[in-house]
Amino acid sequence: MEAYCVKCKAKVEIQNGEETTNAKGRRMMKGKCPACGTTVCRILPSK
Repeated sequence: MEAYCVKCKAKVEIQNGEETTNAKGRRMMKGKCPACGTTVCRILPSK
């Protein structure tokens, strides 16, 4: 799955991604950028 890395300013493939929920209860995929190691997130559609 891809997410936008703010530091690299590009779409990157998420490394070690895991599905979590944010404070408002939305599903999201959270992981690391393979290039710089910054945390990247992508909001997933609701079920």
